[in-house]
Amino acid sequence: MPPPQKDRCIAVMGFRSVGKSSLTIQFVENQFVDAYDPTIENTFEKMIKLGTQEYKLKIVDTAGQDEYSIFPQSLTFTIHGYVLVYTVTSQKSFDVVKIIYEKLLDTTGNVNVPVVLVGNKKDLHMERVISTAEGRELANSWNANFIESSAKQNESVVDIFKTLLQIIEKKDGGTQKKDNDCVLL
Repeated sequence: MPPPQKDRCIAVMGFRSVGKSSLTIQFVENQFVDAYDPTIENTFEKMIKLGTQEYKLKIVDTAGQDEYSIFPQSLTFTIHGYVLVYTVTSQKSFDVVKIIYEKLLDTTGNVNVPVVLVGNKKDLHMERVISTAEGRELANSWNANFIESSAKQNESVVDIFKTLLQIIEKKDGGTQKKDNDCVLL
């Protein structure tokens, strides 16, 4: 008999226009949306299986953050893990993702918060300003996983969410949190 389904909630965060919604929609709906209105906040759901375990994944696609935005307190209580996204074509997005991470630590008080750092838009080779080594170095300093992706080419998109789920399960010891509902206030 398979184990009961687990509910997990993930927040996707980063500077505006880094491809948070494109990554999320590519993962959930297997399509790339070229023109997308700026997100206020959307929630997506997808069933995913890792090994024999089924997960109902709730993904909170947040509005683009900047260095001045206040980190939403509601995102810290019910979120199991975070995808922090920058674009390899923007130094500003790379700087902002560092600030988001610091705010995340301050708000959660947890240095072991499950995080995957994502350098998106790797298909834009000619416009690249952040090297793979810089992204990996930042992730290592956070003790986080690092993945470069292209939402447009559907490259490494599934890996982002599967990797984060594996990290969450390892940190949870494979047990489900009591509050498995993803509520945003």
